[in-house]
Amino acid sequence: MAANWFRAPAPVARRVRAYFAPVNRATQAPVLFDASEQGAFNLYVPPSPWVDLGWIQGFVRKSTSKSGPLLTGIPAAALEQVRSTVEAQVSFEFLSWTKLTMALATGSQHMNLVAPGSGAAAAADGAQGATAVVVQAGSTATAITLAATDAAKFAAGMWIAVDADYTGQTGYVGSPVAGAYLRQALSDVDYIRRVTFNVGLVTQVSGTGVTMAAPLLGGVPSSGVKLQAITGFVDREGGSFYQEWSALFAMQGSQGERVFFHYPRLQTMAGAEEASTPFDSKQKTGLERVLLRGRFLALPVIDPLDGERVLCYRSFLPAANATI
Repeated sequence: MAANWFRAPAPVARRVRAYFAPVNRATQAPVLFDASEQGAFNLYVPPSPWVDLGWIQGFVRKSTSKSGPLLTGIPAAALEQVRSTVEAQVSFEFLSWTKLTMALATGSQHMNLVAPGSGAAAAADGAQGATAVVVQAGSTATAITLAATDAAKFAAGMWIAVDADYTGQTGYVGSPVAGAYLRQALSDVDYIRRVTFNVGLVTQVSGTGVTMAAPLLGGVPSSGVKLQAITGFVDREGGSFYQEWSALFAMQGSQGERVFFHYPRLQTMAGAEEASTPFDSKQKTGLERVLLRGRFLALPVIDPLDGERVLCYRSFLPAANATI
């Protein structure tokens, strides 16, 4: 039976889905996406290390690169065009509030509110924390082994952060994602756990440890890290640190075609910003949905294929049986 070939119309997509992955800040190594090998992935289960941030709205990408004529001769005439600047921006609104979406929608450090110790003095970004407990050998990304006395300090429904003690180091700190850059040593032993992205929700507690709702972003905890309860998140307007991530945006067409926008390096270019929309369009003065608004600047990478500086890769996977 002959295949039914057809000329595909312009893609009709309902929504855009966002995925982010951490850039290695020390080496400026982004996470790459190969549409030829990975383009058919389940949109709800992205390939590692991409993190699914769900659907977004108001997705706008804008090229602000500038070109100019290369003039030659007398009188001068345009010989060819050259790029004088290379720049691109992306903006959209997240449809959920999570640790990662909040961090992406702010321009500086995004911190965990460490559960305070008994009698700790109040502080704008969280009081001194209760003592962290040591993660034992045999832990996995979803099951963290603890001493029995330490496990008894936690309960299902608590949020926790898993990372190393701060011991006075400078530079980028936090694993597997750099949550801050320190120019001078601090005295807060919990600082790395304040800025770490290695956080999660406890769903079960036993005499030997805790079980997580989802795998930790950092995978299997490394030797010597500690676990600490957190109560929420806090970020600040201002500061000198910029979030930087690799980003992937996917549009699923009604015929099965897919459009991908891969930005190897995106830095947040605006401070914390929210957008409020009426929950019911017929009730303008009633409940409002508060969305996180993100604006990002694309930074260039060198494509090893030909040495060109690139800001974004746009890939298109046609629908089955569509003529090209």
